[in-house]
Amino acid sequence: MLSNTKQKPVNIPEIIQEAHNTFNSGKTKPLEWRKKQLQNLLRMYEENKNAMIDALAKDLRRCKMEAILLEVDYLINDLINTLNNFDEWTKPERPSKAIINVLDDVVIYNDPYGVVLIIGAWNYPLQLLLLPMAGAIAAGNVVVIKPSELAEACAQFIVETLPKYLDNDAVIVVEGGPEESTELLKQKFDYIFYTGGTNVGKIVYAAAVKNLTPVTLELGGKSPVYIDNSVDMEITVKRILWGKFINVGQTCIAPDYILCSKEVQEKFVEFAKNILKEWYGEDPQKSPDLCRIINNRHFSRLQALIDASKDKVVIGGRYDAQDRFIAPTILANVTASDKIMEDEIFGPILPIVPIENAYEAIKFINSREHPLVLYLFSKQGKIHKLFTEQTRSGSLCVNDTIMFYGVETLPFGGVGNSGMGAYHGKKSFDTFTHKKSCLIRNFASIGEKLASSRYPPYSDGKLKFITTLMKKRNGPSLKYLPYLLTFALGVGISYGIFAWQKVKK
Repeated sequence: MLSNTKQKPVNIPEIIQEAHNTFNSGKTKPLEWRKKQLQNLLRMYEENKNAMIDALAKDLRRCKMEAILLEVDYLINDLINTLNNFDEWTKPERPSKAIINVLDDVVIYNDPYGVVLIIGAWNYPLQLLLLPMAGAIAAGNVVVIKPSELAEACAQFIVETLPKYLDNDAVIVVEGGPEESTELLKQKFDYIFYTGGTNVGKIVYAAAVKNLTPVTLELGGKSPVYIDNSVDMEITVKRILWGKFINVGQTCIAPDYILCSKEVQEKFVEFAKNILKEWYGEDPQKSPDLCRIINNRHFSRLQALIDASKDKVVIGGRYDAQDRFIAPTILANVTASDKIMEDEIFGPILPIVPIENAYEAIKFINSREHPLVLYLFSKQGKIHKLFTEQTRSGSLCVNDTIMFYGVETLPFGGVGNSGMGAYHGKKSFDTFTHKKSCLIRNFASIGEKLASSRYPPYSDGKLKFITTLMKKRNGPSLKYLPYLLTFALGVGISYGIFAWQKVKK
């Protein structure tokens, strides 16, 4: 266990050098070692479920159901999926090949990058740190993880528990705050994975560039929702409100604002009043199912947004600084120039911006930075096609919110200001894997004869022959052609022997 306390300062350069030494020793490369670490991690999740739920409750006052669905079981299911597919994912790949390589072996090997740094976020302090960590271990890397200092209980859980289950030389936890993060970013890593805000993401990227270190940046932004008048309004409102108010809006893929007509806005607000009352009661502050804002700084930021929009509050608007409580709040008739529309909200405030139609909504979305996800609610296929073709976003989710995140076969990541790179499922393994291309040739005389046209002295005849071999053609795969040629040769020899014996008789 590593600590940043004054009693025991951390020598980060020394720690990272030791991490490189561990990787260079080859310890993390054997598949059996990786699988054993993943099995130990799964055991840690299963044996410490209650401790994880308690830590999330202390940091965010997260209720048991949200803790299990959004973090604990999410991690377990992702890891089981990785273990179930581990042998297949780690196999070398054999892509198709052209006729010029028909006698060669063309292979893509899955190599680990080396020593990777994973910096977690406070809003989902276990999932956003441990899920990419599992992918990095599966790929055979040495992993240095930095939990968020803002989620103190979860950081402490990781520091105290992880070293009991995983190899401490290959999975290293570094505690601390901005000072430790800054020092980590001065070191040379082979890959950096960061989850957090765009401003800090730019700092991480700038640090990585100095060593030409590849990065994945999972950032955020203002994820829009478009609703047209064809939807089932009650179901639509439930799905949007659930996506917005889990973890009280402290979710990078939470719906940030709604674009719809004034008619749809009116219906949305009416349904929302009844649904929120049904979910959280007359006094949401007493509900056991509503989280709290992570700290006073974020609370003050959100309080200022509500105060600046008091004339547009149609639901909620109440807050309690002592309790860091903010009621689920909906703002109506918001304009593009309002303060609430400047930055990602990251809290339980949902503004509605009235627009006339889908074309105006697309124009509004495209005038801003590309969002992490775009939510579209419509029964019309032509509207689905319109948004798919004419907008850019990390992901597109139709007629629901958040749920796409749970589909492990869908890569998750941003584009432009909302991030770069992706992970989840096999994509987590691929993210931390260098795809090493390899051509394997032999010394067979037939192969050398075919390739000898490349050698000087050059001639038009040689050029014509080799360009004909290299020309790309549409047709069946040549993957099994060497085997077919061998089979044909065997049949030919057998037939020749049979014919010769017949003649001899």
